[in-house]
Amino acid sequence: MTTIDLVQKILLRSGTTWVLWALGALSVASVAVIVERWFFLRSRDCDPRALAGRLRAHLARRDFAAAAEAIGRTRSVAAAVATAGLELADLGALAAEKSMQSAAALERGRMERWLAYLGTVGNNAPFVGLFGTVIGVIGAFEELGHGTTHAAGGATAQLASQAVMSSIAEALVATAVGIFVALPAVAAFNYFQRRIASLLLATDAIANLVIAYIAGEPPDGARAGAELGDR
Repeated sequence: MTTIDLVQKILLRSGTTWVLWALGALSVASVAVIVERWFFLRSRDCDPRALAGRLRAHLARRDFAAAAEAIGRTRSVAAAVATAGLELADLGALAAEKSMQSAAALERGRMERWLAYLGTVGNNAPFVGLFGTVIGVIGAFEELGHGTTHAAGGATAQLASQAVMSSIAEALVATAVGIFVALPAVAAFNYFQRRIASLLLATDAIANLVIAYIAGEPPDGARAGAELGDR
């Protein structure tokens, strides 16, 4: 017996059972990832208008330390990126911008964690189910060949054909399960991508606001007040 014959015998004997178990495990893991990502992204969301209003009160006075402290207590992505820039505001607008770009890249990596898994499951679960169906159909036709060879009469052959049709119907279940596993993964992947894009858009708006205040020159009154305070 060759290696190919041995593999074929093992696959046909196991049927589609192991494929269904594998798809079930993928589905459970997908649901866990979806729930974890939903709660994580929800905790990192914010109202950009409200955050900008809290920042302007301190940025107008060029009190960057107070601005960083005011938003440092929130867990939003925009607040984390803005804080990174405000901490380097004394080094100039370019340093603050680079710091916020670095922080935004790190935050994006955290937000996109496990999304590759959802995309992989969404793209490949139907093929896993189709593979199980192919194995089941091969086994069904092999059973049909044995039943036709040993059939003594028309009634026996008809019973063999009915058994084969039943086996094929069971094999098609693997394809259906594969599609069922893929649909939520694809939907969640697309939703999370849009959610991340929305969070990054709000982050860019806050970052540009911070850079505008850091790069801008203070008004004459504010500059004079600062000089008097230093004296």
